[in-house]
Formats: sequence, structure tokens, C-alpha cells
Amino acid sequence: MSAAELLAFDREHLWHPYTSMTDPAPTRLVTGAAGSRICLDGVGEVVDGMASWWSAIHGYRHPVLDEAVRGQLDRVAHVMFGGLTHEPAVELARRLIDLAPEGLDRVFLADSGSVSVEVAMKMALQYQRGAGRPGRNRFLTVRGGYHGDTFDCMSVCDPDGGMHAMWSGVLPEQVFGERPPGLGGDVAAWAAGFRALAAEHADRLAGLIVEPLLQGAGGMHPYPAECLVVFREVADEHGLVLVFDEIATGFGRTGTLFAAEAAGVVPDVLCVGKALTGGYLSLAAALCTAEVARGLSAGDSGVLMHGPTFMGNPLACAVASASLELLSTGGWAADVRRINTGLQALHGIDALDVRVLGAVGVVQLDHPVDVVEATEAGLAEGVWLRPFRDLIYTMPPYVCSDEDVAAICAGIAAAADAG
Repeated sequence: MSAAELLAFDREHLWHPYTSMTDPAPTRLVTGAAGSRICLDGVGEVVDGMASWWSAIHGYRHPVLDEAVRGQLDRVAHVMFGGLTHEPAVELARRLIDLAPEGLDRVFLADSGSVSVEVAMKMALQYQRGAGRPGRNRFLTVRGGYHGDTFDCMSVCDPDGGMHAMWSGVLPEQVFGERPPGLGGDVAAWAAGFRALAAEHADRLAGLIVEPLLQGAGGMHPYPAECLVVFREVADEHGLVLVFDEIATGFGRTGTLFAAEAAGVVPDVLCVGKALTGGYLSLAAALCTAEVARGLSAGDSGVLMHGPTFMGNPLACAVASASLELLSTGGWAADVRRINTGLQALHGIDALDVRVLGAVGVVQLDHPVDVVEATEAGLAEGVWLRPFRDLIYTMPPYVCSDEDVAAICAGIAAAADAG
């Protein structure tokens, strides 16, 4: 089919994320990608300011990742994980354990970020059942969070301003504390309220789940590392399983390999995804401590009640190991610092607020963004952006050059003016 025919069929038959089927938003046809750039039909090459929703940290068509996929295809593309195992899964688990905060040495390989969060929540619930506390079946979290689109995940997303407010009354009712203060905010005052809320509801709480250091799709809100210490202390005081959802923040995005490291805090369960495979294939993982693994096995089922068909997919595991090998050289840290320096130019934009953390830049407007107009303005500057709500932001590939980062800043400025 021609480009026009492909787009017409797409518009008539394909759902895209968070769009209407009857009145869909415009889409662009991708014809290729390499490095930090994607090629759009009718536009040409543009810098990808989104890293394909924060996953393509090494850029596109990376020779090491390409070769990992090709090499695995010569062996086995997929095999069931029930009763079988294979080298790519074992090697990936070994690498994850080596990189993750110490003590997180039990690995569940999931097929998406949402599934890894679902699994983490099951771990917490089954752990409490194994401890003889089946009445502890709710979760403590904070407002402004986002943890995925499946049902239990939606229940711990922001209950009012989040994308899932329409499901109120259908989802399990969780316990929400106030959003942590912004960088430089009053942590002590926030912590006092959060501790009081936890104490009030402790007898029915199974776990505490948060995105450490940076709340992603709930509002791109960074907060002080001291808050992570509060989360750990609250979990310990009340016997809660502490879950850190690092699907967006893991693998260097905020400046440390895992956001938890900024405060020296180790959660009981760690969820990773997105950048795990460098954006090549869908894969995620939930890592937990031996204590959590033993505790949930003490329950009535004796096993973790989850097992996706594509659990431990060999292709995805092989490319994930290659991605982690690239990260292990440490070059990402200098790249993130360099990108952070370039993103400081965003502070020159006239906006309600500008936030920069690691390789994340956020411009908040005082009104909802006109996504179509803002996107077009960014493309005119040679940059692909995907704004939402009142935010125009970037989380680019780490391989972006200084010129790429400057173009991204110019694109965001143009999008802010247009949107």
C-alpha cells in the first residue's frame, strides 16, 4: 500500500494509545529510524525527544542490540517458560541481580510494565496471606502516581487527576497520601501527614507502592530523595511490602542507575521495564528479596499465582542482556549529565513551571496543551514530541548529541508557544 493508503487504513481500523476510534487524532507514518532520529513520511528525519516513550535509551538500530536479536533468532525465538528454561533468561536474571540494589535477587520476568506491577502487587498480597494477615489487602501510595493501565495498576494511579478516574467505584479502593513536595519543598511537613495516614490504615495495608524520585505519566513530578527514606521507614514500621515502580526511572534516567540509589534505599520489590530491552521488545521484571519470596510461598497456594505465555521470551531476554551490557560500561552516566546540562535551556521558556532532572525536561503550561498544534510546532523544529495534559516534556535517547538536545529545547519552546 502507498503511504496514503496505509494511513487511511490505520485511521479506519487501528486504535492508538488514548485516542478515539470514531474521531482519531492524526498519526504520522514512520519509515525508518537510526541513532537518535526517526524518519517520518512527508517530513524526513526528526530527533526523537521521547525515546519511544522512554525506552530507546541507546537509540535505534544499535549494532550491538541488532546483533543480539539476530544471534538469538538462529537459536530459538520463543519457548514456554513453564517447566523449561534457557540461557538468555538465566543470563538476564544474573545481570539484573548484579545491577539492582543488593538483596533483590529473586526475578520474575513479565511481558510488560503493567504486568510487572500486577505481579508486584500480588507478591505483597500473597506475602501478607503467608504471614497470616489476609485482611491486609489494600495498598498505600501517593497522589499523582501512574503505574499502568491494567486494573490493579489503575487502582494505585492518581484517583482524581489521573487517566483512570472514570473507573472510580469499579477499582479496589486504595489509600492515597498527599503527593510528595517538589524539589526543595518541605519534606518534614509532608512526612508527618504521610506517617499519620499510614498508622491510621496500617491494619488493612499489604504494601506501599510508589515511583521513586520522579512520578511519570501522572504529571512528570520530581521530588526529594529524602522521601524515599520516609517510605522505607513507614513500610518497616507497619510491616508493609515496599514496591518501587522504576519502569520509567530505571536504567539511568534520573542520574543514578536506579532512582532508589539516590537515597540509598532498597525496596522489597523493584519493577523495571521500558528501557530494559533498549526499546527493542516488550519485557519487564519484578525483582524481590528472598524474604518476600519465602513469605508469599508460605501462603495457601504455595506458589506465585502468575505465568504469562511469553514469560522469559528468549529474544527479549537476549536483547535485554545486551542492553544491560551497554549500560555496564558506565558511559550512560556522562551522557545523562551532558543531556541534563543541555536541558537547562528550558528554564528560558515562559511557562508555569520548568523542571529538569537527569535526562528529563518538563515544561508545564497554565492550560491544557493543544496536542496537534504543539506536535506540529515541534516537527517544524525537527523534533518529535508527545505532550499530554498541560505538559510538554522530553525523555530523549542517551545517544543524543548536544545539537540534538538543543533542537529538542527549541522544539519544546515552539510547542509551548503553539500549544
